[in-house]
Amino acid sequence: MNPIVLKPIFAAAVLAAGCALANVAWAQYVWVDGKGVKQYSDMPPPPSVPAASILKTPRSATGMHAAAAPAAETADGTAAGKAKAPPSTADKNAEFTKRRTEQAEQEKKAAEQSRIAAEKARSCERARQYQKTLASGVRIASTDKNGERVFLDDAQRAQEEQETRSVLKECGSAG
Repeated sequence: MNPIVLKPIFAAAVLAAGCALANVAWAQYVWVDGKGVKQYSDMPPPPSVPAASILKTPRSATGMHAAAAPAAETADGTAAGKAKAPPSTADKNAEFTKRRTEQAEQEKKAAEQSRIAAEKARSCERARQYQKTLASGVRIASTDKNGERVFLDDAQRAQEEQETRSVLKECGSAG
């Protein structure tokens, strides 16, 4: 036969064989799941798949597959020495959402603590300034309920100084 005619036929045959095996080219494990569907994967089948349903295992992992087989069940129905399965995408998303929520709560808490600390610092600074004003002896005036200006007498000044000292004790500074 003519070699020119054979080349396209040979190429078509190789291409067809490659396409037929393309879906299992990377698969190392083949098993039939509970619904009767053939599954291909590079990961071992889940422990719930019976050994009779496993059609193919990789050559180098036949010993490993026996080790990965489900362990004998104990009296309470749990598998002894059962390896923890890798987390699913839903589990990973739930963990990510949980971490993000916790981080947002921590940031909110830190912002609130920062706001409270700044407010306390402003309050303490006002108290220090007021204490200096009271100690200077300058007359201090305020407005009463009728809108008239009144001045602090000595008893009121002493009362204000005492209250200012108690506020400054909370600030951690006596003056």
